[in-house]
Amino acid sequence: MITKRLFIFLFLCSVSSYSQVLQKKTTLLMGGRFDITIVAQDTTTAKENVKVVITEITRIENLISDWIPSSQISQVNQNAGIQPIKVDREVFDLTQRAVKFSKITGGAFDISFAAMDRIWKFDGSMSEMPTAAAIQKSVEKVGYQNIILDSLQSTIFLKTKGMKIGFGALGEGYATDKCRMMMLQKGIQAGIINASGDMSVWGKQPNGKPWNIGITNPFYPDRMMAIVPLGQEAVTTSGSYEKFVVLGGKRYSHIINPMTGYPAVGLCSVTIFGPNAETANALSTSLMVLGQKEGLRLLDTLPEYSGILITEKGAVIYSKNFSKKRIRRSLKP
Repeated sequence: MITKRLFIFLFLCSVSSYSQVLQKKTTLLMGGRFDITIVAQDTTTAKENVKVVITEITRIENLISDWIPSSQISQVNQNAGIQPIKVDREVFDLTQRAVKFSKITGGAFDISFAAMDRIWKFDGSMSEMPTAAAIQKSVEKVGYQNIILDSLQSTIFLKTKGMKIGFGALGEGYATDKCRMMMLQKGIQAGIINASGDMSVWGKQPNGKPWNIGITNPFYPDRMMAIVPLGQEAVTTSGSYEKFVVLGGKRYSHIINPMTGYPAVGLCSVTIFGPNAETANALSTSLMVLGQKEGLRLLDTLPEYSGILITEKGAVIYSKNFSKKRIRRSLKP
């Protein structure tokens, strides 16, 4: 439901110039593109750990994907309205955190959005607005309040028949965080796990310089509007500028408010910085739905996270705890 687009600038260093080497691999996992970058003492070690990362992401995908029929989350969905399903503690904990965030945002973020009817089309085939009745019906099976968690039994039960949960980009963010932690435990001191714009970053480039990301200009998506260096942190961007439909002269983005069934309005891009990509993703998703005022209010309650919001009118808004000194290029859409 959310489009993410971040440009990463990596200054590739030769083995002869520096004591460490950089290995990068791009692959398709969890239904999207993953760019895996590992810095190690030698090429063999770097390549081996790229494979370790891919194996770990694949393991997580097989647990939580709602597209793989045999996954634990698919089993939960198939038994909606029927019975609770016992899941691994890892899956239970991830679901519990997602439900907690759903509560914090009042439903602006909701993992049960997977049950939403896809009545809005953004492939050029849509020529008229859905009816109010159709929009209301599209979200009738959405509602985190109907997710029943039993911590003692490690079970998940969806009360409503036909209800579904899905992690989407939140699951990708979780996977990037998990892989970063695994690499640090293995002694890999630097790298980037980038899941289509959900990034977990640590260490520095082989030349000792920080990693840099470029934030896309939402009004000119082929251009950057800012370069920001990163430390050991995560960054995610959610945007509505690549998929939309124009009906009756009005632009409707593909980001749907799970509470109402209508497209979110007001913001066209939200970039969040913080300790982990899972939470950063949930925040960027929520803020697109909540809008500037309520979104900033939520962000201000989480001091470890900061953000840059760009409105549909081109205004650039910073959260209170974002340091403008980090920016290497002026933010002017």
